[in-house]
Amino acid sequence: MTDAPLKVWLEKDGALLRLRLARPKANIIDAAMIAALAGAFAAHRDNAGLLAVLVDHEGPHFSFGASVEEHLPGACEQMLASLHALLGAMLEWPRPILMAIRGQCLGGGLEFALAGNLMFAAPDAQFGQPEMKLGVFAPAASVLLPLRIGQARAEDLLYSGRSIDAATASAWGLVNEVADDPAAAAAAYFDKHLAPKSAAALEHAVRAAREPFAELARARLEDVEALYLERLMATHDAREGLEAFLQKRAPKWEHR
Repeated sequence: MTDAPLKVWLEKDGALLRLRLARPKANIIDAAMIAALAGAFAAHRDNAGLLAVLVDHEGPHFSFGASVEEHLPGACEQMLASLHALLGAMLEWPRPILMAIRGQCLGGGLEFALAGNLMFAAPDAQFGQPEMKLGVFAPAASVLLPLRIGQARAEDLLYSGRSIDAATASAWGLVNEVADDPAAAAAAYFDKHLAPKSAAALEHAVRAAREPFAELARARLEDVEALYLERLMATHDAREGLEAFLQKRAPKWEHR
């Protein structure tokens, strides 16, 4: 289908799985995108000759984040369950996942990127969790950011809703390499460092390095999902912030 949200193919003689977000310019991480990504990862999980995955995107931006409409009461339960299931599958995926990022990488888009292994970013890349500006918090990022960049820096991004540039993300240890063409840089990394390796050895190396991180993240995802759905979404300000965004007006906080 030409309108599929995700393009999927194999290259490097089947050793590299390519996933390309294909709904520019926003590449929203909505139900259709989540389903396509989950299907692609599941379909290739047991591919014995696969060495890595490279995720990039069409258009100038990696992703503006999750669908705000799907954050509303009545829809957010299914959205969070499916997104967190995808992230959980990525956290325990048996090969390195390389992310190539240009432009905005925000909200659910950054949460998706955080569940991968290595990030390659263009100088114009911007990373942020703007959910607090809408009166909500970022559940998966609340778990993954502290594990990846430390508590203090994670809390800065999670509470402020601000974005950081690629140079800052690199200095903070979030981004592995800044390059004008991040997809080419990721592919070059694959060619130099992963292509000569045994897929069996890589699988066990990924498990050895990721298992404690993945176990803690999966357990905490359940906790923050419950906090989001049962406590946060019962507040006035969460509903007000989301509705104000959709109505393109300033929110009126009542602090309750």
